[in-house]
Amino acid sequence: MMRSLYSGVSGLQNHQIRMDVLGNNISNINTTGFKKGRVNFQDMLSQTLSGAAKPTDEVGGVNPKQVGLGMVIASIDTIHTQGSLQTTGVMTDLAVQGEGFFILQDGEKRFYTRDGSFGIDRDGLLVDPANGLRVQGWQAITTDGITTINTAAQIDDLIIPVGDKDPAAATTEVELACNLDKRTPEIPAGAAPQTILDGTWSTTFDIYDSFGNVHQLQVNFTKVVGIANRWQAEVLVDPDAEIPTNTLVEIGAANNVDNLFFIDFDNLGSLSAVLDAQGDTIADGTLQIQVGFDVPEATIPPGEAAVRQLFTLNLGEVGSYRNAVTQFAEKSSTKAIIQNGYPMGYLESFKIDLAGVITGVYSNGTNRAIGQVALAGFTNPGGLEKAGENTYEVSNNSGEARIDAAGIAGKGKIIAGALEMSNVDLAEQFTDMIVTQRGFQANSRTITTSDQMIQELLTLKR
Repeated sequence: MMRSLYSGVSGLQNHQIRMDVLGNNISNINTTGFKKGRVNFQDMLSQTLSGAAKPTDEVGGVNPKQVGLGMVIASIDTIHTQGSLQTTGVMTDLAVQGEGFFILQDGEKRFYTRDGSFGIDRDGLLVDPANGLRVQGWQAITTDGITTINTAAQIDDLIIPVGDKDPAAATTEVELACNLDKRTPEIPAGAAPQTILDGTWSTTFDIYDSFGNVHQLQVNFTKVVGIANRWQAEVLVDPDAEIPTNTLVEIGAANNVDNLFFIDFDNLGSLSAVLDAQGDTIADGTLQIQVGFDVPEATIPPGEAAVRQLFTLNLGEVGSYRNAVTQFAEKSSTKAIIQNGYPMGYLESFKIDLAGVITGVYSNGTNRAIGQVALAGFTNPGGLEKAGENTYEVSNNSGEARIDAAGIAGKGKIIAGALEMSNVDLAEQFTDMIVTQRGFQANSRTITTSDQMIQELLTLKR
C-alpha cells in the first residue's frame, strides 16, 4: 500500500520539474537564440516479488513478478534545432544559419552563444552590450599594402576602428581598355610626330601620388601615316600644370627620352605589339609600359626631396579583346579604366559577409578587410552547460570547442543584420503543458485513493 503512495509522490515531484522546464521554455519564447528544454522520464527500480523461472520438461517458464517504485527524470535535454531568423537591419546583429556558436571572452574564461545581438563599445571592440563580453575572431593584418586574415592563428578580440584612417596609396598600375576607331584619319605626311589632329582619341582620368595628391593622366592616341594598324600614344601627367612633370615612358631597356610610344594591332583588331622610337618592342604576353613623372614641388612637404612617381600602364594581352585596347571600325571609346591609387580616407561603415569577414568601407572609396568572426562547434552541443545570459560553457560531455571560420568543417553561415529567434514552439509547449497537468492530476489521485484504502484498513478494528 505504501508503495503506491511513494510512486504517486515521485510522479508529482517529477511532473512538477517537467512543468518548471515548460514554464522556462514559455518564458523564453522571445529570447534571442534561446534553445528549448525537454524532460524525459524513466521508471525507478522495481521490487521483485518472485523471480523468473525457466521452462522444464513438465512445465513452461514463469515470468518475474515485480512492482514498480515510481519514476524518475531520465534527462533534461537542450534541443539545439535552428530558430527562425528575424531581420533587424543592424549590421552588428549576427545570426548563425546552421551549426556553430559565437565565442565570447571574459578575461581567461570563454563562453559560447547563439545570441548575436552585438555592438561596438567606445574602444571599437565588438562586444555583447548586455554584459560586455568580447566577441572573438581573427584581426586582419596589413603587410606591404596587402591585407590578410590568418584563420590558423589564435583567436582574439575583434576591433572595428570606426573613424580610423586609411593611408594614401600611390598609383602603381593603370589598366586601359578602349577601342580606337580604325576609320580615324592618319597623320598627314610631313607632320610632326606629336601633331594632334581633330578626331584623335584622348582619355583623361585621375591618378595619385604617395601623398594622396591627385594628378591628371592624359593619353592621346593618333593614327600613324604609312604603317597599317599602328597608332602613336602620348602620355601626359598634369598637362595643364604650370610646372612640367617631365613625363617619360619606358619599354624594355630604360633608354626612352620622351613620352611617346607606338601600338600595333593585327588585322583582327587585337593588340600585337608595343614599341618606342629606339626599337624596344614587346610582342607577347601582357603589354605594359613604364611611366614616370616628377611630383610637383608645390605638393611636396617642406624638407622632403623631389619625388619621382612611377606606375605601369597596362594595355592588355596580345591577341585578347577582354580588358584590352582594340582597333575596330567603331567609334573610339573608353570602356574601362582601372587605377589602384587613392587618397587618405576614414572608416565610415562596415559590412559582414556570410563567412563572417568584416570589411571596412572608407571615405576614399576603398574596401579593406578588418577581421573575421570565429565560430565554435562541438561533438555534443547538448552536453554544454547553460551559464546564464544566453551563454554556454564547456562540460565533460560536450567535447572541446572546434574553432573555425563560418562555412568550414560543418559550421553554418553568418547572416548580418539578423538575429536568431527562440526555437520554442508555443503550440507544442501548450500541448505538453496539458499532458503534464493531467499526469500530475493522475498522480495526485493515486495518493488520495491510496489514502482512502489505508483509511478503510484502519476502520476494520471498529
